[in-house]
Amino acid sequence: MILMDAVLLLVAIWASYALRLSNWSPAITPERVILAFFAVAVAIPVFIRLGLYRSVIRYLPEAAIWTVLRAMMIATMCWVIIIFLTEMTGRGIVPRSVPVLYFALGTLLIGSTRFAAKWILNAGTGMRRDEEPIFIYGAGPRAAQLARALRGHGNRYVMGLIDDDPANHGHDVGGYRVFPPRDLPILVERYGIREIVLSMSSIPADARQAVIARVSGLGIKIRSVPDISDIVDGRYIVNQIREIEIDELLGRSFVPPDNDLLARALSGKTVMVTGAGGSIGSELCRLIATWKPEKLVLFEASEYALYRIEQELMTKGGPDIVPVLGSVTDEQLVRRTIRTHRIEVLYHAAAHKHVPLVEANVLEGIRNNVFGTQTLAQAAAAENVQSVVLISSDKAVRPTNVMGATKRWAELIVRQLAIQARSSGSKQTFCAVRFGNVIGSNGSVVPLFKEQIAKGGPVTVTDPDMTRYFMSIPEAAELIVQAGAMSEGGDVFLLDMGEPVRIGDLAENMIRLAGFKVRNADNPDGGIAVKVIGKRPGEKPFEELFYNRDHAKPTAHPKIMRADASTIGHQDLEGALVALENAVAQENEQDARTVLFSLIDGNDATLQ
Repeated sequence: MILMDAVLLLVAIWASYALRLSNWSPAITPERVILAFFAVAVAIPVFIRLGLYRSVIRYLPEAAIWTVLRAMMIATMCWVIIIFLTEMTGRGIVPRSVPVLYFALGTLLIGSTRFAAKWILNAGTGMRRDEEPIFIYGAGPRAAQLARALRGHGNRYVMGLIDDDPANHGHDVGGYRVFPPRDLPILVERYGIREIVLSMSSIPADARQAVIARVSGLGIKIRSVPDISDIVDGRYIVNQIREIEIDELLGRSFVPPDNDLLARALSGKTVMVTGAGGSIGSELCRLIATWKPEKLVLFEASEYALYRIEQELMTKGGPDIVPVLGSVTDEQLVRRTIRTHRIEVLYHAAAHKHVPLVEANVLEGIRNNVFGTQTLAQAAAAENVQSVVLISSDKAVRPTNVMGATKRWAELIVRQLAIQARSSGSKQTFCAVRFGNVIGSNGSVVPLFKEQIAKGGPVTVTDPDMTRYFMSIPEAAELIVQAGAMSEGGDVFLLDMGEPVRIGDLAENMIRLAGFKVRNADNPDGGIAVKVIGKRPGEKPFEELFYNRDHAKPTAHPKIMRADASTIGHQDLEGALVALENAVAQENEQDARTVLFSLIDGNDATLQ
């Protein structure tokens, strides 16, 4: 490059004399040769100092032309000084217009050759056979930056940009044509587009959802650029592209967590989580570990799940991690663990939650969900644990299956111990947090649908008209901890789950987000089909979070409500527990079912 620049500068000097003298063969005198040598000798160090040789030509930015201008301006001024000194010694006169022409021609030659080389080097990055044509949705600086980052890298070839702003349509941004969204179906077919990347993380959630819904019907993959906060936090690199998550279509508004509530509940405390290796339990552990508790005890019945969450937390550093392998039905182990580690806060997430499996294993479901909760809660009360938070379920409301009924019993057990603590003047608090499905949890439909789509379908749904509430696991964990911090004892907190989602729509949206079309009457030959297999035992067509929504009271957090405790009725829970225990001990499944539902049938709606 230095040799090329030296030749170009000499050409610029020769052309300057030729233009000034109107003679394409100007006389070559010793004085002019010396001055030409000085011009090159002065210019090259200036170019080096200003970084003209540090740039990689293939990625030379357009702004480099200003560096070339500055470099030529400084080099020309230095040359003019040398010319002035030589003229003072009487060694010749240089026409005054020659330096001006030299500056203009030198800038043109130095700049144009660099950008011509960049164009030649990048000319080979046209779409190859192994590259997939894509569009980027968005036409801002980030979209242009992403397009440049993808140019010549990986197996994506950017065909253009899509933008909602009519002012951008038909224009070029960063060298890419901007098209209107209405042309997407034609563009997808014309160019064989297989993927659209969204570069619009800063727009409002409702507008983003509208774009995703519009694009997802085209039968192509939809991906997104990470939010700038994720990039700054180091969770993504700047040109990494991620898949659109299904929760981005659920329409949930984000409410930042109350850090005061989280700190009050966790900081400096000894915390224990049962079911620590499960979906909710493990996310609770991750959240708790970031709030500097004194110690975190992981209580889990599955050896492998306990090993995984322990290793994950240990590698991140933080509080003392204590893994405890065992079941919450083991009273001696539970009491010894709470006493040994002086547990102050306890989150009870251990439960059998898979509705069909619990329906087929009634006695084990009752033993773990009901008597496990009783054992844990009584041990916590005896060992003076400050706060006990039960993780409940929307299936506990007017339950039609064993799992939901056992979770309702667990709520009643926790409420009874809260009443006893209040009557004895204890400052212990017992509460339950009730919410619906979490996306990606073990046994939920979302991982099942993803697996079925990856295999080419069909996607099986029990009833397409069935509706369910959905929430992301991190959001659920944050709200659980914040609800526990607000507990006054005996509360049943209800998390705002937004609007229920139709399962048929969920399946179809996931198929479209994966880049496939839905096989139906309008598209009988291609895509992935949604297959209806019929309702499973105990399943409800819809879930409820409230027995009576009018009795739900707001709290300081907009996403957390509290059931009205003034409507609580009184029932013989202790007698029912004895009858249920006898039925389980005799392994009489029918009697156990009868006792299980008899307590919560009838006037249970007056409870909470």
